[in-house]
Amino acid sequence: MHRLSESLFQKFSTLVYREAGINLHDGKKALLEARLAKRLRATGIASPKDYLEFILSEDGREEYVRFFDAVSTNLTFFFREPKHFEFLEKVAVPEIVERNRRDGGSRIRIWSAGCSTGEEPYSIAMTVLAALDHPGRWDFRVLATDISTRVLSTAQAGVYDKAKLTHIPPALRQRFLEPVSNGGQSKSYRVSRELMKVVAFRRLNLMDPFPFSGPFDVIFCRNVMIYFDKKTQESLIQKMAAYLHSGGYFLVGHSESLTGLKHPLRYVKPAVYRKP
Repeated sequence: MHRLSESLFQKFSTLVYREAGINLHDGKKALLEARLAKRLRATGIASPKDYLEFILSEDGREEYVRFFDAVSTNLTFFFREPKHFEFLEKVAVPEIVERNRRDGGSRIRIWSAGCSTGEEPYSIAMTVLAALDHPGRWDFRVLATDISTRVLSTAQAGVYDKAKLTHIPPALRQRFLEPVSNGGQSKSYRVSRELMKVVAFRRLNLMDPFPFSGPFDVIFCRNVMIYFDKKTQESLIQKMAAYLHSGGYFLVGHSESLTGLKHPLRYVKPAVYRKP
């Protein structure tokens, strides 16, 4: 494996921070070396120095995207941190339904930021569709975004190994997942058309201007900000909060907190915040 010199590591980490807000501190040097080694093998480029020059050149635009795919870590599964889905079903959805009833509307918008391979937005969609009395009457959509094109292609395909379905409640699993026949054995499952219809996957770098107008009733931004430093976290929360409906909810990972950050949201309970 190619060892990175200190100055080259700084160049890569500055690029990653500037472009994606991800803070690659010294402790991440071995991780970056390992991810770079894979890309050098895949491209046949001789050294990290040549690779950096290539991705910054006009010819390297595609590889530039693949590089960010490689450095953004993705760990996810269906119904991860289940208390959030319970909160969505028992608190958020009834409030959204009531507000729509009062205003004569039917619109529900939820954003899954850092959606990875799609388990989170599909879990959101299952929860909401199951909680609505007549889902067909609602204009319900989940926007699912990630910086990695690799994970988004998995998400859009909507096919998952049976082992990944462990945490899906049985009733939802039966309603929203179909076995993919493979020579008489079903080792994988596909999400239903009903789910695919309501979830839209898009590539988005959270550091870029957002190409949509919102507002969202709920934003899931879980286990995303752990990669950012405090300054980036603060500006990102303020930016995202502007796209949240008044009374809307902002959910972070259970290991995350907005304590000590300037933001306009009010604490509701651990990992749940609300826009006044």
